[in-house]
Amino acid sequence: MKQNPPSNERQWTFLTNHSHVLICLHQDVHMRLRDVADRVGITERAVQRIVQELEGAGVITRQKDGRRNFYRIAKRKPLRHPLESHCKLGDLLDLINHEVVA
Repeated sequence: MKQNPPSNERQWTFLTNHSHVLICLHQDVHMRLRDVADRVGITERAVQRIVQELEGAGVITRQKDGRRNFYRIAKRKPLRHPLESHCKLGDLLDLINHEVVA
């Protein structure tokens, strides 16, 4: 039986909520924002704000598929921080999602 770590060990993560949202959308481009929010552990409104910010930065584009949206990720876009700007967004997503996508 898997036990949850003590609460003081769950207070921070290495990746941001923006990264977590992108990871979810990379795993399933048709994922509903409500489902993204559940997986990331934030509100749906926070996911909507993050998606808007990612769209504004040209990281993702939202397209309609009937009544649902799907998201295209600009995988060739460099990461934003100077320490990691030599890497592309797709490099990070492929690394994180390797076990899931493979």
